[in-house]
Amino acid sequence: MIFELLISIIIGSTLIGFGVHFIPVGGAPAALSTTAGVPTGAPMITIGMGITGILSALSMTGQSEIVIILSGAIGSMLMMAVTMFFSNMIHVYGVGVPLASSNFERDPITGFKQEEYVSPGTTGHGIPTVSFISGVIGALFGGIGGSLAFWAIYNYILGNCHLSSIYTNSISAILAVMLFFIIAVVASYNIGGTIQGFYDKKFRKKIVSGTFSCFLISIFLAIIYMIILGGI
Repeated sequence: MIFELLISIIIGSTLIGFGVHFIPVGGAPAALSTTAGVPTGAPMITIGMGITGILSALSMTGQSEIVIILSGAIGSMLMMAVTMFFSNMIHVYGVGVPLASSNFERDPITGFKQEEYVSPGTTGHGIPTVSFISGVIGALFGGIGGSLAFWAIYNYILGNCHLSSIYTNSISAILAVMLFFIIAVVASYNIGGTIQGFYDKKFRKKIVSGTFSCFLISIFLAIIYMIILGGI
């Protein structure tokens, strides 16, 4: 049981960190429509994605492991897709700019040339199709990772601690969400600014070092969680 908890937290946290690198993050410049991406920071969007995924997984407690993990993944993907969709709606119909990025010449999904639609003095605006898909993929990995960790924590508490279901659910969800808080900051620091998803040149430079860093932090977190859960 302890070994299962340890491995699940390590794998889950590493998947969260891996997934963060797929999310197209534009930060404050994206909010001003001067660069492409989600107009917020990587930690904020990751934590939102994580909370949604964990709540989805929580609603499936009592079901099989696969159902819980898939439920969390779908919840995270829906949250990310809805966020990016409404961000694009605001950019297109509110600000009045097309969805484009100067980070790539053509959108590999639609084939649309990007340079013609990028406003002078900016590096893009909105979330182009390839970045949108990248964000959903990132949410998939993050949702799977968070749900896996949640399932392991939930099972451990259920089998080793004499707590009511409401306490078991609450503690499991809180501890799982905390992983997103920590791993998101590590991944965000590795990214160091904005990123447009898996098609961005920055992605190829950062993904290996970022994932490895998250893996190392995951080992430390797994040990801390074992100590915490051992004291419940």
